[in-house]
Amino acid sequence: MDDDKIISLYWQRDEEAIAETQKKYGRFCYSIAYGLLKSKEDAEECENDTYLDAWNAIPPQKPKPLSTFLAMITRRRALDYWRGRHAQKRESQMHVVSFEELEECIPVGQRLDERIHAQELAKALSVFLRGLSEVECNVFLRRYWYFDTIRVIAARYDFSESRVKMMLTRTRKKLRNYLQKEGYVV
Repeated sequence: MDDDKIISLYWQRDEEAIAETQKKYGRFCYSIAYGLLKSKEDAEECENDTYLDAWNAIPPQKPKPLSTFLAMITRRRALDYWRGRHAQKRESQMHVVSFEELEECIPVGQRLDERIHAQELAKALSVFLRGLSEVECNVFLRRYWYFDTIRVIAARYDFSESRVKMMLTRTRKKLRNYLQKEGYVV
């Protein structure tokens, strides 16, 4: 079923919308959640919560594309699960490493209660990503959006791990330079 029909089902408050969403995007949502949580049970629960959040958000929203909307919900949910699970423990090294890699590029520690500033940063990041080659953008997103390991990214694109590391290093450097040029203090 195409996305417009699925969204129409949500607008009609037809529970079939959830079944169709799961049929079309279930594996996609699960893989995002599992990539961060590394737990089958938590990923499944996160996936199910994604459908509930979509049900509650549509209407009034009419997301286009639906896949991106679901990915954002799933990612947010997975991060919430992950934070909850690690609230009292030392954070998982893989995710700390991912975040630390980006700290050199993106301003952190600032008071981001200024939503406008955060939105402008998000727009700048989006412009930056659109300026990358398709492969550079995909590798960057696999690492910092989906939290894939270097090994998984290398296997996915048939690259060596050192090539992936170098590509990410160069992309982060480009990002830092781009954000500095745009007036962000890094």
